[in-house]
Amino acid sequence: MKKRILYIGNDLRVSSFTATYISFFSKMLKREGYVVKTASTRSNKGLRLVEMLGLVAKFRKTTDIVLIDTYGAMNFYYAYLVARTCQYFKLEYIPILHGGNLPERLEDSMAYSRNLFGKAKTNVAPSKFLYNVFKAKGFDNVEIVPNAIQLENYPFKERNEFKPKLLWVRRFQKRYNPLLAVKVLTELLKQYPDAELCMVGPEKDGSMKTCRSYVRKHRLPVRFPGKLKKKEWAKLSADYDFFINTTTIDNTPISVIEAMSLGLPVISTNVGGMPVLIEDNKDGVLVPENDMKAMAEAISGLMEDVSKTREICKEARKKVVQFGWETVKEDWNRVLK
Repeated sequence: MKKRILYIGNDLRVSSFTATYISFFSKMLKREGYVVKTASTRSNKGLRLVEMLGLVAKFRKTTDIVLIDTYGAMNFYYAYLVARTCQYFKLEYIPILHGGNLPERLEDSMAYSRNLFGKAKTNVAPSKFLYNVFKAKGFDNVEIVPNAIQLENYPFKERNEFKPKLLWVRRFQKRYNPLLAVKVLTELLKQYPDAELCMVGPEKDGSMKTCRSYVRKHRLPVRFPGKLKKKEWAKLSADYDFFINTTTIDNTPISVIEAMSLGLPVISTNVGGMPVLIEDNKDGVLVPENDMKAMAEAISGLMEDVSKTREICKEARKKVVQFGWETVKEDWNRVLK
């Protein structure tokens, strides 16, 4: 009999949040025959925490294991309190590690971390980046299970030419440095007057407002379609030729994996887990953090060497096969057994 799972995470359906992993993963687990309950959809932080803890108590006798989406910011304390509740009721739990700022959280909150992660059945890291970080801190109960996507929803498009048409997909938040994308466009326009940029994602902390002001001031060709469903931006991607990831902190972002599957050459800042996900100049290009000239030059170089760029796209698609659900589900079946 398949395990009965209580999955705790931020399943928010509000305009300021992009779809989180719980939305996709819980659906896939149900298809595999697991009984899955999820929490929470509440936007109020206090009510969200109350619901999370309340459901652990309510379903403690009908739950075999609790999955906890764990990030490095405020969500870390939610995860800690959920874990403590699981410990009280003697429920097994598995933190699913997300977010490039978890290494800093380990440094700043080691006592909480030892309790949360040290007493877990296991900790699931989506990449070797976080796996190595946790092992170095003495956590032996950690293993790698990649983030998954449904490959059929992100069909590969083979491009015969590459124009300076840039796509950016993320939440508008300072840590993801969206203004860098706009500045990269400014740099590209000096050489390519037909360059353009589309920035997909919801507003979080005023970063979109900052970008819009910059765009108006410099009269730049930038589109802001706002928050889109995954299938919508996947369809939109066919109109663009490069995917840029401008973040200052990262792990293994799903949006980058999806772009690689779609056949978009990825140019990313070389931060966090990105050099683990992308092999520079083989299946993507890595540039220094917050360096608009380096990113613009990388894009220009890829446009000039079409054969190399097409090969990068093909190698990227080969790599993301390992992130397909049909592959990843076997790892999860093993972990949950």
